[in-house]
Amino acid sequence: MRGHAAKYLLLVVLLSSFSYSQSKLETFLTPSDTLNKPRRNAVVITEATLSGITLLGLNQLWYSDFDRSKFHVINDNSEWLQMDKVGHAFTAYQMGKHGAQLLNWSGVNKKNQLLYGATLGFGFLTAVEVLDGYSSEWGFSWGDIAANAAGTGLYIGQELLWNEQRMTLKYSFHQTRYAELNPETLGENFLEQMLKDYNGQTYWLSINLHAFFKASKIPKWLNVAVGYGGDGMLSETKVVDSQMLTNISRARQFYLSFDVNLNAIRTNSKFLRSVLDVFNMVKIPFPTLEISRKRGVFHLFYN
Repeated sequence: MRGHAAKYLLLVVLLSSFSYSQSKLETFLTPSDTLNKPRRNAVVITEATLSGITLLGLNQLWYSDFDRSKFHVINDNSEWLQMDKVGHAFTAYQMGKHGAQLLNWSGVNKKNQLLYGATLGFGFLTAVEVLDGYSSEWGFSWGDIAANAAGTGLYIGQELLWNEQRMTLKYSFHQTRYAELNPETLGENFLEQMLKDYNGQTYWLSINLHAFFKASKIPKWLNVAVGYGGDGMLSETKVVDSQMLTNISRARQFYLSFDVNLNAIRTNSKFLRSVLDVFNMVKIPFPTLEISRKRGVFHLFYN
């Protein structure tokens, strides 16, 4: 009996500790109604530190593998069927969105959220672009800057117009056969290919229908998504004198599908809500219509 009592007491203590820890976590994740200077300072210091360490790491580890040059500008707008530009817009949008949300959590007013939070992605990616400008392998690209501005503008514009995000930029990925043909450029493993293989990447503009038709019975979680991708890209531009590319033609791909707005899923847990918000940048697989090379293809589930 004593052993059972001890186990019961231990179970009660563990459950109580878990409930207390969960309660503290929920309180911590709750946005402040007024300016919380410790939170704001922690956000600013953390973002500045992480950005600085990342840029320093890129400069010492990545760019050091290539020759340095004088600052120069390149025009790479014709490369990768502009998939890289859409990727820049996606990254700027997502970084800006979470930057603004962190300031909102700190109790910073809306104006400063947009001025200093939503521009986080644009500022960081511009700094990376400057590093590109001093590398002989790449160069400063005004096309990339424009794409960064477009992603940032999509977030800020919706907040100013509707005070909510009715349209979200999302990402999906599937492995392709092209990476095996040029692994140095397109990636040697799954994680590298997620970043490098534009053939397997699809970027989506996911539109929440209920936000535009609030009086309707359309579920709040249901989105319609328009996607863009590319196929047949083994390098930045088409190389006509390479046998490897002889039978491979490059083509743009457009998609129409449904999607799920994870932020609209009801939950009282702020932790779960935060997790759903992070994963909301990924497009949920659904039946999809693909239009490419002047023909349509239906996918039961497209990733």
